Amino acid sequence: MALCLVEAGLQACLWTPNDPLYQSSNTSYFSNTAKLQPACIFSPTTAAQVSAAVRALSAADERFAIRSGGHAPLRNSNNIDGGVTIDLGSLDSIQYDNQTKLVTFGPGVRWKHVYLELAKYDRVVAGGREGETGVAGFLLGGGNTWYTAQKGFACDNVVSYEIVLADGQQVTATQNSHAELFRALKGGSNNFGVVVSFTMKTMPGGNIWGGTTLMSKEYTSDAIQAVTDFTANVSKYPDSSLIVGINYIPQMRDIVVGGALVETRDRNGSPAFVRWSRIPTIVDTTASKSLIEMGRETALPSNMYTTWFTLTVKNDYCILSKAVEVHSTLVDDLKTHIPDGDFLTQCIFQPLPQTFCRSSYEAGGNVLGLKRADLDGIILQLNAMVKNPDQSNFARRKIEAGIEVVKEFAGTIEGGLQDWIYLNYTDGNQDPIGSYGAENVEFMQRVAAAYDPHRVFQRLCPGGFKLLDAKQVV
Repeated sequence: MALCLVEAGLQACLWTPNDPLYQSSNTSYFSNTAKLQPACIFSPTTAAQVSAAVRALSAADERFAIRSGGHAPLRNSNNIDGGVTIDLGSLDSIQYDNQTKLVTFGPGVRWKHVYLELAKYDRVVAGGREGETGVAGFLLGGGNTWYTAQKGFACDNVVSYEIVLADGQQVTATQNSHAELFRALKGGSNNFGVVVSFTMKTMPGGNIWGGTTLMSKEYTSDAIQAVTDFTANVSKYPDSSLIVGINYIPQMRDIVVGGALVETRDRNGSPAFVRWSRIPTIVDTTASKSLIEMGRETALPSNMYTTWFTLTVKNDYCILSKAVEVHSTLVDDLKTHIPDGDFLTQCIFQPLPQTFCRSSYEAGGNVLGLKRADLDGIILQLNAMVKNPDQSNFARRKIEAGIEVVKEFAGTIEGGLQDWIYLNYTDGNQDPIGSYGAENVEFMQRVAAAYDPHRVFQRLCPGGFKLLDAKQVV
């Protein structure tokens, strides 16, 4: 147990390995990859307790991790072996202000909780697509949503952060107060402090039209063409979203083509989906529904060992076809290593058109560095979910090698490989912070030096993606 927290009068908030609450917290992570063995778990119920804990941990030079929803499937991202895990799950208040149309919530809530509360007022936020995802990591990593073409990334819709700094001081960062810190938090991850509440803009809400579709793998080429065409035309249809996945599903013992479609105005028949709608389906769940219902359809299975890597590539048919080829090889390799076929893989294509970048920049600015983009892109995610550590180690090696194959191929095409990668989809060995560009990395380093001069959140909070590790991309 961290003696410094006991001496700070925080023993009532501490859970040790023999405590059922410790076990409950530690087994509730989305991915088995993140289930480590902290010396103790600190579960604050107030921001003041967070301040006292950070002050004590800093003074004692104790290592710690910060957990919001526990959805990131990275080892050491939101948990820590032998240190203190700060579990923010009890900071779960949500308040909507009908005068300002703003919503304020703690880092312990998940997006489904925010959507449920705002539905009482027919409002919504540009938040996570899956309801079980925690709010804090998502927002601090940028946050790609169903509304990105209209509203920018989720972080662009945050108007205020309450944050505990390394010295225990609690400050409010807005566009007009602690403005540099405010901007740095829009994509800068956990490099500056512990955010204890977020305030976001809302917009009129209600049902969306959307759902998932499944097709035979024989239509893979049609699906690739559909998503490249969709990406090129997002600016014409900012209310429409399409995510395409080439997936191995164990129940079918085969690869299938999947699509997640959303029209935020709750209108069927968007011209954006014309090409996609021509592909014959095995399953089609599209209908009018809530964001929470949509999130259930796209949710991934929990309690597995999850590995994912990402790249951002040019919106190019040949590059996506290469990624599909790499995924097929991955599936063949996994079938050899896991003869019963009980695993799941995905090769996911998410549009990153220039419209997203412009909307994000026009919303007020962040540190993501997307204004450098001069071509429409695709966020590629290659992932696998398996049952045990041996399978996970095997899958990780294959996925990392596969991503390198796609990277090399994309590099042979003019503009094929884009510098930027999405933090919320990266593996721990990747460098999303560095991909924001030298100007943004240097800016964040200056902000961190001003607010955390002793580098507490670089040295003592090793999880996530650290400024000290960033390799600057010009």
